[in-house]
Order: sequence, then C-alpha cells, then structure tokens
Amino acid sequence: MRLLHYSDIENAHDDPEHIARLAGTIQSLRDERTLVCGTGDNIAPGVVPLVADGEQALDFFAAAGPDLETFGNHDFDFGPDRLRDIVARSPQQWLSANVYEDDEPFAGVAPWTVVTVGESTVGCFGLTDPTTPSVGDPDRDIEFRDPIPAAREAVSALKGRGVDYVVALSHLGRADDRLAAAVDIDVILGGHVHSERVEHVAGTVCVRPGSGGGTLLEVDPETGAVTRHAVADGPVDVDLEATYRQRLAAAGLDSVVAHVEEPIHRTDGEAFRGESRIGNFVADAYRWAAEREFGIDYPVVGLQNSGGIRTGPPLSGPVTVADLISLVPFDEPLVVAELTGAELRAVFQEAAETPGFGESDWWHAHLSGAAVTYDYTDDRLRSATVGGTTVADEGTYRVAVSSFLTHTDVEFPTLTGDHVIAELDTQYEILVDYATDVGIAPALEGRITRVGV
Repeated sequence: MRLLHYSDIENAHDDPEHIARLAGTIQSLRDERTLVCGTGDNIAPGVVPLVADGEQALDFFAAAGPDLETFGNHDFDFGPDRLRDIVARSPQQWLSANVYEDDEPFAGVAPWTVVTVGESTVGCFGLTDPTTPSVGDPDRDIEFRDPIPAAREAVSALKGRGVDYVVALSHLGRADDRLAAAVDIDVILGGHVHSERVEHVAGTVCVRPGSGGGTLLEVDPETGAVTRHAVADGPVDVDLEATYRQRLAAAGLDSVVAHVEEPIHRTDGEAFRGESRIGNFVADAYRWAAEREFGIDYPVVGLQNSGGIRTGPPLSGPVTVADLISLVPFDEPLVVAELTGAELRAVFQEAAETPGFGESDWWHAHLSGAAVTYDYTDDRLRSATVGGTTVADEGTYRVAVSSFLTHTDVEFPTLTGDHVIAELDTQYEILVDYATDVGIAPALEGRITRVGV
C-alpha cells in the first residue's frame, strides 16, 4: 500500500488551474492500494476562501476525494461553527486525537481509525498544533490538548487492533520530531511548516509536502521510500477549474489599483529571511495608515509578522484587489499599539524567536520606520532605531500591527491587547488604499541586518 499526502493548500485555492491540477494529480495517482491524506490548512487562508467562507474547499474535496484529513490552525479561521459545517459535508473522514470541546471530540470526529488498504491494515490518527487557540479561537472555547499523551493513547489503541502500520496525520510543524522521539509511529505525514521535508527521525519517516499545493508526496510505509510528484506536471480537472473561475468572477475582485514595474516576489525566502520588498510594502502601508490616523506626534513603526504574508505569484504589472487580499487574506483589523522603548526592543528581539511552525533561522518581522541589527551568534539585538534615532527605553512609540498579534502568545508575546489604543480598517483594505493613493514601489533599505546566520 501507499500513502498520498497533501497539506497546507492555502493560496492554491486562488488559482483555478493550479487547484484543478492538484485534484487531477490526486485522481491520476490513486488506485485501490492508495490512501489519500490531508494534514491541515486545506480550507484557508486565501482570497477565495475568505470570500467563500471556506465553501470552496468542499468543491476541492469532492473532486479530489481524500480519504482522511486532520485540522490545521487556519481551518478554524471562519470559526468553530463554520468548521463543523464543513466537516459534516466533507466526503473524507476527519481525525483528531487532541482537539476537544466540552470534553468531547470537536465536531464529533474520531481520534483514530483503522483502514484496510490492499492487504494491509493502517491505523491513522490526527493531531493539531496546541497553540491553535491563540490563532483561531481567542476566546479559547475549544481545547487543544498536549499532542504527546494524545498520540500515546491513540497508538496504544491502534496497536491493540493489530494494525500493520501506524500513521500520524500531523499539523504540529517542527514538533513532529518530538512526536517521533516520544511515540512509536511508522510514518508522520506533517504540515504547518511550509518547507518540504523527507527525513527519518528515531525510526519514523517524517515528511511534509510544503505549502501551496505544489507537491504531492507518495510514501511507502513498508520500505520508507518517498516519491515526490510535482503538481504542475499533472492533469487538470476541467470541471473543478471552471467552478473556481466562476467563484473568482462572482467575487468581483479584479479591479486594478496599481502597477508594478519590477516584479515583487513573495516566496518563503522573502517572507522569512529578513528584509524583502514585499515585506517593506506591507509594513509601509501599515505605518502610512497609522500616521494618517494620528499624525506623527509619536514615532510610528509598521510591523507585519512574516507568517502573515502568504506566498504566491509575484506582484507584477497590473495589481488587482484580489492580488493584495491574497498577501494577507485574513479578516483581521489593523490596530495601533502604544509601547515604551523597552517594550519595543523586546518586540524586535522576539522577531528572531521561532515558534513551533518555523525553521530555526527564520526572521518573523517586517518593519517600516525602524531599523534593527540582530546577531544570531549570541542571540542578541545589537541595535534598534526608529526614524534614525536609537530607541530610548523610556520613550513612547506607536506600532501599527495586525490585531492578531495582540491576542496570540505564540508570536511577539510582548504585544498584548492592553497596548492597543486604536483599531483601523482590515489589513487588506489598508493595502488597497495605500496602493491606490501611494502606489507600489518598495525598495530594500537596510531595515533588517542579520549577523551570524
């Protein structure tokens, strides 16, 4: 038997041809000995997901026909009620061993299942990043339990059933290594981190297909062999492509708001490796919006968390409303937070602190109105200036940032709701306003210097 693995589709929902190739590739590869598994963030985020409230995922699921799925953090973007509805209407079986509500499995899903594929029995269970309440459920109505005890319980039950292989559907990110070391699992199908991975950890095959639906991974649990399938080379499901094109047309998001002469790339490198033109554009728009609201009585910094910038095709030529929504496709307002200089320096320091979904050398902030130097050799912020002046511990500074960062303790924990002094428009609305009024022509200016990387 073999496992066919996809994860973190996200912005692929905004590209009708690509999402149709992903479904078509799954269709072309599956047979009676194949188990098709998704490991989260396959409902959202994206422009079409935002407009459709996640409904488009049901179109994809119906076409691709996955067998099993677990929850990703962004699958909760539209709220628990909406996710329950999508789960109930999905063709695949959803699994989660660590997501609970009122001490019952969320949405009534099973923690684990046993599937017969060919002549093999496969025991599968699902796990979701336990920091997810900070991301999609600020009121913490849903309980995300420690994944290790949950995994041990599930594996014990599966081994008691005498399965041939144990497979974890994981949206834990880098914590997959801890899971592999702690629990006897044959294969971990991972997600959450957007880079591809094929490794063996403590005797466990650990894989991730990366984000954007660009790759399908085929795993043989008996031999540990992994085959990579490039979706760009796959066949197109023409009916699904037509359905997605109809959704885009109905959304009316094709208005051109600016033009870009030199393409502005938006890969993982631009998002997570320090200063980039795309990051500068977003942070500049935030600072512009805050200064428009308050003036410049206090120094203002624009800050965009790197994980909030979604990868995709470069901004090039005519830029539409949809293009800008796709950069930060979240229904989150921009807020203005007031911090002391000491707190601001702590926020800059936290840009180098990688949460569970990141690689160890990722940088997690894009800045406007500020410049920093960070030294990885001794994990220290060496310098920080705002408006060309060194940040003073007792000074007062304003930071324009997504409200998400003020109610999560996963990233930039120094920022809290207590710092917020104003709420502005939704992030992507500010990008549209800025592009319309100012244009899109960001440059690299030495805002972020990283030493010892």
